Amino acid sequence: MPHLFEPFSLRGVAFRNRIGVAPMCQYNATEEGLPTDWHTVHLGARAAGGAALVILEATAVEARGRISAHDLGLWSEDQVAPLARLAALIESHGAVAGIQLAHAGRKGSLQRPWDGGQPLHDDEGGWPLVAPSALSFSPRSPVPHALSLGELREIQRSFARSALRARDAGFRFVELHAAHGYLLHSFLSPLSNQRTDAYGGSFDNRVRFLLETVQEVRELWPSSRVLAVRVSASDWVEGGWSLADTVELSKRLATLGVDLVDCSSGGTSATATPPLEPGYQVPFARAVKRDARIASAAVGL
Repeated sequence: MPHLFEPFSLRGVAFRNRIGVAPMCQYNATEEGLPTDWHTVHLGARAAGGAALVILEATAVEARGRISAHDLGLWSEDQVAPLARLAALIESHGAVAGIQLAHAGRKGSLQRPWDGGQPLHDDEGGWPLVAPSALSFSPRSPVPHALSLGELREIQRSFARSALRARDAGFRFVELHAAHGYLLHSFLSPLSNQRTDAYGGSFDNRVRFLLETVQEVRELWPSSRVLAVRVSASDWVEGGWSLADTVELSKRLATLGVDLVDCSSGGTSATATPPLEPGYQVPFARAVKRDARIASAAVGL
């Protein structure tokens, strides 16, 4: 790995090496979406360990965008100061503080994994799910509400407002979560998007919601700071989202000011079987870097 420990720069941000700690859900936030002592210990240790970039877990842009009731949030001004302390802690150890902004879509309102990971009932504090189409993720999942055009616009504003809060909290790297079957990804994949309006059907229509969201965030996010997008480069299902789709999307993201495409895969189908082995997602990142001419990252094993 000849370049692993070499410095790397994007925009005005310098990374001390090419190792990043990926956003990993901790399910340890308060029900108000605030971090706890667990986050301080967990993230501080990762930064002190020498990684160049430490990205906070999927952080919801609205309360109904959480995976569980114990996810971090950045939908309120009250959440800025606690997250700013985490960003400052990460930066104090020489790492770049990053945060992943997310909306769970039809994969939200779940118990924590160690509590079973099942859908929450109303009497357990569950909330209604939203998605591009009224298609459940799995037989055990509730059917989500298909978002109207006005609701799409409001969610885009939520991403933009959360990006401004991330700026105010001192993060220098923001990643939009468009992978793993969550809301932004569910618009991309024909497996989960069966709309017949301008946001469904053709490739151009299915990528529209993400591209518009990226454009709105990039206009508000400081030009000296990094904007990344996490993608699922393949649904691992015949007829689903593919690597060729990812490369074409990445080209368009680059023209909108995205600096890095973070390559993961899967998550749209409950029955997909990715070939899990060390480095199995590196070829996705390699293809994006080579064919879309944009910086890329690989994650997972």
